[in-house]
Parts: sequence; structure tokens; C-alpha cells
Amino acid sequence: MAYYAGVDLGATNTRAAVADEEGTILATAKRSTPAGPTGIDVTEAVLRTLREACSMAEVDPREVRAAGIGSFGPFDLAAGTIENPANLPDTVETVPLTGPVEKLIGSERVYLHNDTIAGVIGERFHAERNPDDMVYLTISSGIGAGVAVDGNVLTGWDGNAGEVGHMTLDPEGLRTCGCGHDGHWEAYCSGNNIPEYARLLYRDAQGMDTGLPIEDPDFSAADVFEQAERDEFARYVIDQVSHWNAMGVANLVHAYAPLVVYVGGAVATNNPELTLDPVREKLEEMVFVNLPEIRLTTLGDDVVLHGAVASALTGGTGDRSRL
Repeated sequence: MAYYAGVDLGATNTRAAVADEEGTILATAKRSTPAGPTGIDVTEAVLRTLREACSMAEVDPREVRAAGIGSFGPFDLAAGTIENPANLPDTVETVPLTGPVEKLIGSERVYLHNDTIAGVIGERFHAERNPDDMVYLTISSGIGAGVAVDGNVLTGWDGNAGEVGHMTLDPEGLRTCGCGHDGHWEAYCSGNNIPEYARLLYRDAQGMDTGLPIEDPDFSAADVFEQAERDEFARYVIDQVSHWNAMGVANLVHAYAPLVVYVGGAVATNNPELTLDPVREKLEEMVFVNLPEIRLTTLGDDVVLHGAVASALTGGTGDRSRL
């Protein structure tokens, strides 16, 4: 029997899975992602997690025919490395990935993807219709997307396609994104930035009372969503965030004409009605081409891991006909 592996490398946790040739997960393993002190420490964590998943599945790593990796970036795809990741300390400059995994499994079939690109591969593989045109959008601590057009998963020449959170939506640039540029989608609607956007809106609000802990340093996006049903200002923040989300999705629809947009990430999965329903309502006013279905991800928090496994099975496409 042939075996396949997937790795989900996040800034907080590293997970690995081993699957059979039908894509059935046989075992998974998880450990914390080390914050350095060097990139090799992160590489070793990936290898240890993958070895553990193989051990739990009673599979020799060299029996693994191919592996997929869904990871934060940015990448040097030709070298198979992460270069100067923003969400790890400055001491972590290069994280080798494909080469060490190739050596572990004894195969050159190792596919490295941005985590959202792994997400669209996973959604495509597990979707009922296996659509050739679709988007996976994550709204979490950041915002990004994986896109498939005419059956081709768009990766970009350097593997860094899909950074849609850095599309400029607000020409006035009232909010500065974590990347240092103004007016980006992520600066208004990501889990990390909703609290700061709420503070900005509150300063400009006219006579709007709120029970939100605006000045509390621990004020979070979760506070806004939790208070939305009974707090006028919280509802106002959600409406403004929904406007930017709908605008971002409309841009994706006009650019790529997807049949379906799957949405994941903690902001969406924890608050599906307050995140997706307003986008569905507003989208018709913004889009002049065919409207896609807007769906919550079917794979939950496992979307990147499932996508990494699906990449290994299908040569990086998510197309089940390649099995």
C-alpha cells in the first residue's frame, strides 16, 4: 500500500498526518512550533512531528510516497525554504523544508504551499463537485486566499500568491496594516486588527454608548462579536467590518469568477452568521458578474492539514481525478 503525508506548519503549532492512497487519515501528531533560535529548530520540529505521525500509523517514513506542506511564508519556492518569516523572531532567517522532508521520506515529491493555497487544495479535494473554479478565504489573525481557476491552483512564481489581505480597499488609508502600508483589507477585518479598528471608529462615533472594554489592553475581536446582539456600537463595528469583507470578496469574484468561496479562519468559524451572512447580503450590490456561493469551510481547523495531504495525493492540485 502507498502512503501519503501532510504537514501544517503554523507559527503556534506544527501538525502532521499520514494517509492511505484513498486519502483516509491513519494518524496525526502535533507539537508546538519553536520560536527559534534558528530556522533549523523549526525544521527539526517538522521532521519530529512527521516521524511521530508515521510511528502512530505504524508506517516507515520511507514508505511515504509523497508529502504536502502548508505553511506560513514568505517562500523561496525554488529552494524549498521559508525566508525571514514575519511571525517568528528575527533570528529565524531561513527555514529549510522540502529538502529535509525529501530526505526523510526518500522521495522528491514534496509540495510546499502557502497555508491558504493548501486550504483551497483541501476544499477542492473534499468538495462534493470538485469544482475547477473556487476560492478558499481565511479570515483569522490575518487574511489570505487560495484560488483555483480552470482547474489550476494559482501559486505564483515564488509560491506567494494569495496575499489578498494586502489588497488596498480604503483609499483614505485610515488604518495602517502590519506590513506597514495603509488601507489594506487585513488592517480592518483580521482578528488582530478588529480591536484597533473599533477604537478608531469609537473616537469618531457621535454619542454612541457601548459596554465594550475599548480601553482595556486585552480588548479583542471576540468581545465585539459577543456583544453584537445587545450593544449598538458593537453592531456598528460588525457592519463596518462586513462592508470591507464584502468589498474584498467582490474583488476576488471579479478577478477570478469562482463558483464557490469557502471561508475559514477563526473569525469566520467562530462567528459564521455575523461574518458570512452580511457578505452574502451586500455582495449582490457590489458584483455585476455571476454571484458565487459563499460557504463556511467544510474542514474546520483541519483545512490546511487536509489540504497538505490532498496535495501529496494529487500532485499539488486537489483534483481527485488524479488519484
